Amino acid sequence: MSLTIKSHFASRTYLSFTTKPSRFTGYNTKIRPNSIYHFNPLRLTYYQPKKMQAPFQYSPAPLIKSSLIEPDGGALVDLVVPEGERGAKTIEAESLPKVRLTKIDVEWVHVISEGWANPLKGFMREDEYLQSLHFSSLRLKDGYIVNMSLPIVLAIDDETKERIGSSSHVGLVGPDGDLIAILRSIEIYKHNKEERIARTWGTTAPGLPYVEEVITPAGNWLIGGDLEVLKPIKYNDGLDHYRLSPKQLRKEFDRRNADAVFAFQLRNPVHNGHALLMNDTRRRLLEMGFKNPILLLHPLGGFTKADDVPLDVRMEQHSKVLEDGVLDPETTIVAIFPSPMHYAGPTEVQWHAKARINAGANFYIVGRDPAGMGHPTEKRDLYDPDHGKKVLSMAPGLEKLNILPFRVAAYDIVAKKMAFFDPSRAKDFLFISGTKMRTYARTGENPPDGFMCPGGWEVLVKYYESLQAEEATQQPAAVSS
Repeated sequence: MSLTIKSHFASRTYLSFTTKPSRFTGYNTKIRPNSIYHFNPLRLTYYQPKKMQAPFQYSPAPLIKSSLIEPDGGALVDLVVPEGERGAKTIEAESLPKVRLTKIDVEWVHVISEGWANPLKGFMREDEYLQSLHFSSLRLKDGYIVNMSLPIVLAIDDETKERIGSSSHVGLVGPDGDLIAILRSIEIYKHNKEERIARTWGTTAPGLPYVEEVITPAGNWLIGGDLEVLKPIKYNDGLDHYRLSPKQLRKEFDRRNADAVFAFQLRNPVHNGHALLMNDTRRRLLEMGFKNPILLLHPLGGFTKADDVPLDVRMEQHSKVLEDGVLDPETTIVAIFPSPMHYAGPTEVQWHAKARINAGANFYIVGRDPAGMGHPTEKRDLYDPDHGKKVLSMAPGLEKLNILPFRVAAYDIVAKKMAFFDPSRAKDFLFISGTKMRTYARTGENPPDGFMCPGGWEVLVKYYESLQAEEATQQPAAVSS
């Protein structure tokens, strides 16, 4: 299999580096950039994407310009009702049959409304759902293919379906009873849970976090339609200033004069191995000829499983990483990606990459077992750890995105710091998993010097101390005989 790294230029020509032995093809050039990673020597070729007959307009919103990469479908949707129209829309929503949303449903409304799922402009109708479920992509009206590996759907129960009746539109109500949005021109169709679970996760084994939390208790019907969101989604948790929309991120990249944006997603605290990878990627992009590559450090901010470190703790830890100078604040943007987490491995990592296209990132760093987890009933990985990066290199609709596979980092016990793994002296390296890291923090044991910046580690230790104190107060008092 070949590794492909494509560089996007304003001319809409792409530089492609491939490990397959081949002769140079394309226009004359003397550019011979160094490879980002130490695999086989990379040869330079050109890739010219097929020109669309006409950009598909999924909403009347103006095309968002970017010097880096265009949103999927050609126009970035913005489904939030303009402020001057909100009063009338709210009155209309109050008169419609209501669908009550869960907290995770609201997260999906947020995702759709800002264009992360571009060009999707609402919860999926049946034809979109089937394309996503079976082909991991959507074919637009002009024939253009965009990646869409996860179904983004809204489930309802029999009672809600009966209440909706023949209405063409419904009002969406949040968990607290507040009106969130109108869903227009609705379509209701069957929710085959077993098929959805099997095709998304490749298993129906019990214990899949998103399945247990979202799908199992959901209704037997799905409702799709076009969204009109009555006002921007806010969480009022002190972190809303981190929740930059794709439009806001694109403006920030342009303000900083970025000529490359490389995105790094994680749902764990940043240790020095992560930082080594991100800093090394920037260095190599500079060596390739880019003048101002910007890092988008983009932690996942929606639903995560119970034993993951909570978002507020992770954001505080990330802040300390920048304060301690492990990452350069001048060339790093920290923002929250609002999507819920499925833990669906190679299927989900396509969604994570596709969403970053819409935010303007033209490079995406992918690691070992992205979006994966342990098998819920067996002692093994649920997915092959290498399949995520392989799938991204050939997934439909991701051709314009540059995929950068992880280099493996581990703790070098000789140099006493995180370093790229050297197989020739494997005995000198210590691999510290996320589970091991959490165990260190929970037990009060310090990791080796150089594993994580002191400020960031202190944040984790304090979190686990508070967690243990909370658990202690919930323990029933011992009864003496």
